[in-house]
Amino acid sequence: MRYNLPKLNLILIAVSFVIIIIGFALMVGEPSGATEYNPDIFSVRRITVGPMIALFGFVMMIVAILFKKKEK
Repeated sequence: MRYNLPKLNLILIAVSFVIIIIGFALMVGEPSGATEYNPDIFSVRRITVGPMIALFGFVMMIVAILFKKKEK
């Protein structure tokens, strides 16, 4: 089977996909209920670190698709 993208691009796409999944996994946590308040919903991990890692993964995905190896 022949792909339109080289092997290096496919590896970079797979790595960026894993980074996106890690970013979304960092945003997951226990929600606040109607009867009790969970202050963890405003933690730095959930509102800053997770989205930044996911954004980095999306940017890396674009770079991985557009990356072209320089030929000699």
